[in-house]
Amino acid sequence: MMNSLNTFTQVLDRGGPALWAIAVLSVLTLTLFLWKLWQLLRLGTWKRAGAETALRFWGQGQTTLAMSHISFDPAPRSRVAQAAMQARLSIPEEDAREEAARQARAVLTETRLGLRMLDLVVTIAPLIGLLGTVLGMIDAFQALQDSGQQADPAALAGGIWEALLTTAAGMAVAIPASVMLSVFDGMADRLAHDLEDIVTRVFTTPWAYAGEEEDTPETA
Repeated sequence: MMNSLNTFTQVLDRGGPALWAIAVLSVLTLTLFLWKLWQLLRLGTWKRAGAETALRFWGQGQTTLAMSHISFDPAPRSRVAQAAMQARLSIPEEDAREEAARQARAVLTETRLGLRMLDLVVTIAPLIGLLGTVLGMIDAFQALQDSGQQADPAALAGGIWEALLTTAAGMAVAIPASVMLSVFDGMADRLAHDLEDIVTRVFTTPWAYAGEEEDTPETA
C-alpha cells in the first residue's frame, strides 16, 4: 500500500505542479459526481407517477384529492404540480402562471446545482495538462541546449515523456467529466420539458366532474 502511494507521489512529482493540479481536479470531479447522484436520488428527480396521478385527478375536477396526493411528495414534478394547482385555485390566472413558472425555475436551479463546476473541470483540465506539457518541453529543450554536444537522447526522451504525461492526465479527467456533464444536462433538459408540460396541463385541462363535486377555480 505504501509502495503504491510512494509510486503515485513520484509520478505526480515528475509531472510538476500541473499534474498535482489535475490530481486535485480528479478528486473534485469524483466528489461532484457522487454528490450530484445522491442529490438527484434524494430529490426523486426520476419520479413521475405522483405528478401524473395528481394531474389525472385534477383533470377530473377532484382538486382536493389531486393536491393531497402530492402534498408530501418531494419529487420536483410533484412540487411544481402542487404549486401550480395551489396558485390556480387561489390567485388570478395570470399571477398564478407567473407563480408556477417561478416555482419551476427554482426547481430547475436546484437540479442544475454543481453543473457549472463540472463544466469548469471539462474546460480547464485539458488546458492545465497542455500548460504542463509546454512547460515540460521548455525545460527539456533548455537542458538539451545547455548540454551542447554531450546531449543524452535518453534523458531528452525521458523529459519529453514526463512533459506529455500532464496532457494525458488532463484529458483523462476531462473526458469522464464531460460525459457526466452531458448526462446531468440531459436529465435537467428532460425535467424542464416535463415541468413545462405539467404547468400547461394544470392551466388548460378542461374541468370535468366525475364522482363527487369539487370546488373549481373561478373563471374570468
